[in-house]
Amino acid sequence: MDIITAITGASGAIYAQRFIQGLVAAAVRVHLIVSPLGRRLLHDELGMETVDLPALAGTTAHGITLYNYNDVGCRLASGSFLHEGMVVVPCSSNTLAEIAHGLGDNLISRAAAVTLKERRRLVLCHREMPLSPIDVNNYKLLTDAGAIIAPANPGLYLNPTTVGEIADFVAGKLLDLMGVRHTLETRWDPAAARRPRVQT
Repeated sequence: MDIITAITGASGAIYAQRFIQGLVAAAVRVHLIVSPLGRRLLHDELGMETVDLPALAGTTAHGITLYNYNDVGCRLASGSFLHEGMVVVPCSSNTLAEIAHGLGDNLISRAAAVTLKERRRLVLCHREMPLSPIDVNNYKLLTDAGAIIAPANPGLYLNPTTVGEIADFVAGKLLDLMGVRHTLETRWDPAAARRPRVQT
């Protein structure tokens, strides 16, 4: 199984890290693109001086291939490259707009355009609030084009107690959307629901 994953410059590097770890754990071949602002995000939020593949994967034995953001002539830019879909996590409003309007001057927006034209699954984990009217219009354009907009809105019904549990919820939803099996805790089960903590 091959999945293209893109990291852009919206806050939420931990969502990308936990999603990639889920892909690696499921033996998915990860084709990774990181925008320049995505690299800054990894530095600012995860302390990475460079794109550290073992740190993103959680293991040195990973199946991640890193691609040049500017290489619009590589195989990910061609419809002849077969894959099961593409996830942009986190997805900035800038990248959202580029994809919504069919721009293809970098590998992320080009690969997304190809994913749409080939009718493969495209999931955009937009990380922004509040939404501007432009964002809302872009949501509509992308949804009409066949993309799935999956904002980073973690559910709290499992009563998470750590940032990691919140990130795992979002990563697990993205893995579900891509049909990747995982063991992250995301399922609602009334019989096994945790007791809410009492606020004092």
